Amino acid sequence: MDSLLTDDTKAIILLCGIFGKEHTTHPLTQVEYNALASFLVQEKMRPESLLKISDLNHVAMACKIDQHRLEKLLGRGVQLGFAIEEWQSSGLWIISRSDADYPERYKSHLREKAPALLFGAGDKSLLQGGGLAIVGSRDVDFTGSEFTRTTAKECAQNSLTVVSGAAPGVDQIAMKSALAAGGKAIGIIADNLLKASLERQARYAIAQGQLVLISPYHPQARLTVATAMGRNKLIYAMADYALVVSAEHNKGGTWAGAEEELKRSKPLTVFVRTGENVPSGNIKLLELGAQKWPEKINSDNLPAQLAKLAGQRPEPARPEPTIPESEILGLFDYQPSAAPNSVTQQPEELFIAEPSAQEAAIIEPVIGSTCAPEHSVYAAVLPVLLEHLQQPICANDLSASIDVTNGQLNIWLKKAVADGVVKKHTNPVRYSAKRRD
Repeated sequence: MDSLLTDDTKAIILLCGIFGKEHTTHPLTQVEYNALASFLVQEKMRPESLLKISDLNHVAMACKIDQHRLEKLLGRGVQLGFAIEEWQSSGLWIISRSDADYPERYKSHLREKAPALLFGAGDKSLLQGGGLAIVGSRDVDFTGSEFTRTTAKECAQNSLTVVSGAAPGVDQIAMKSALAAGGKAIGIIADNLLKASLERQARYAIAQGQLVLISPYHPQARLTVATAMGRNKLIYAMADYALVVSAEHNKGGTWAGAEEELKRSKPLTVFVRTGENVPSGNIKLLELGAQKWPEKINSDNLPAQLAKLAGQRPEPARPEPTIPESEILGLFDYQPSAAPNSVTQQPEELFIAEPSAQEAAIIEPVIGSTCAPEHSVYAAVLPVLLEHLQQPICANDLSASIDVTNGQLNIWLKKAVADGVVKKHTNPVRYSAKRRD
């Protein structure tokens, strides 16, 4: 295996990664890895220690992970060596929570949801710098597009990095405009990092030290609801402030990401574009604690202007319980807020294998379109919901499993119940797919 990777990172990839053609042994989910990381902290061990232990019985029992599965995962060194050679020959690098290059803001802002691994291309030093997250719909109108271009150029002129999701629409407009103006950008990729990093414009910006692309998913992962929604929190956590250019109320990834951030105990300051003919979601986000983007920008000192406005941020409408800073632990891991439970806590996938036909059907409509009718998103997501509802499950566990906000999920569940394809149980309230006769 490549000597450029630390032994900690090699161990984490072996445990959590998907590579090669052999998928019979499922990699650890984020919840399972968190339990393992917590155990290692208690035992004063590091992930690399697992590469040297001959008997994993004690580890397996303590973490409630099958011993044979752990042994199979850690024994994939040859396959990993070939995968690393392929990734690095394409210009990709890999870092884990154990590495000094790993973004500290992910550990402090996301805690137990911070990805164990990040794949990337470009200057890793950009990952420590923050900036302004600019997000919005892919079908943004002309006014919104021009607003995005102007704002991104002003960020470049003020040495303020633009952070976005690299998706068509607002995200790409913001990133390309910042780069064209000589600025820097961080792109959080939800699908196929390898392809994105090899595009001509991206290669040039990466070579100039202007751009870094990162993803917590397999470098050739396909877009799914889980990857698209999971990307949202990574965009916000990488930035100092966020700006929503366009969002539909209760629809799409842009709304879901902004709502999720505003409901955190200590959210970023989230600004929204206001004015005539902005989407309804922009106005609704103000009610959740977002702020209006200033009408007049001080082009000579944008960072100071935003910092001053951030100090005036109103409290979110429904704050979460505050988590003491003392709960944020160490270099490569942290203590989960509660021990994983197979019934109440669903795993969050770190890497995405080949998608099913149902997943492939939802790639296009989910990412925050301002013009797609709501029923089209529902129709696209319904197969995924039904797949997760083969057994009765409560809404909270289901939202954690597919990584969407409770508000959006409740809308889909209500419609599915009304359509007669999902059954609502009582005492306690749970949901399951209705069986066909």
